[in-house]
Amino acid sequence: MRVNSKLLIGLGLLLILGYFLQDIVFNDNDYFLRLRKARQEKNASFHRSTGSPLDQKQRDGFDSLRYYAPDKTYRVEAKLERFAKQDTMFIPLTDGKADKYLRWGRAAFEVNQQPQQLTLFLKADGQDSTLFIPFTDKTNGFSSYGGGRYLDAALPAADSREIELDFNQAYNPYCAYNNGYACPVPPADNRLAVEIRAGEQDFHDHSTHE
Repeated sequence: MRVNSKLLIGLGLLLILGYFLQDIVFNDNDYFLRLRKARQEKNASFHRSTGSPLDQKQRDGFDSLRYYAPDKTYRVEAKLERFAKQDTMFIPLTDGKADKYLRWGRAAFEVNQQPQQLTLFLKADGQDSTLFIPFTDKTNGFSSYGGGRYLDAALPAADSREIELDFNQAYNPYCAYNNGYACPVPPADNRLAVEIRAGEQDFHDHSTHE
C-alpha cells in the first residue's frame, strides 16, 4: 500500500498546528487564572484592617472591587525608548505636595489602531524595582476613577527594545477609596486619547448609601 506523502505532510502540519493552538489556549487560561487569583487576593487584603485603604465602616459594607473583564488585547508589547538623560521630575500629589521621580523612558504602542505613548517613571530614591506609569484615559469619570489610574511594569533587560504593558492590571490610587490619602496625579504627557477598558473600574462605597 502506497502512502500519500502529501497527506502525511498535511497531517504533520495539522498536528504541529494543534500543539501550537493548545499551547496558546493553556497559556491564556493560565494568565486569566493568575489574574483572577491576584484580584481575589486584593479583595481579601481590602477586608483586612491592616494595610487596607478602607476604614471600618467601608470594610463592613465591602464586597469586591469592580474590574473590566480580562482582555488580552490590552496586554501590549510596546516599543521602548530609554531616555539618555533621565531628568528629575516632581509629580504633584493630591494634597498639594510632590514626590520626586526620574523620567526613565517612553513606551509607544497602539490601541484600536491608534498610536499612543506613555512616559515611564522611576522613584528617584532608587528603592523601587518597578517602573511607575500613572495615566488617564477616556473612561475616567465614567466607568473608571476620575483621577486616573496607575500601572506598574518590571524594569526591562538592558538590551531590551520592548516593554510589556498589561492594562488588565491597571489599578486605582488609594485616593479612589479614601480622601485621607495623598496620591500622585498623572502628568499631562500621560493622558491617553482613547478608552482603556481594562483593569480596575471605579469604586462604589456602599457604606455611603445606607
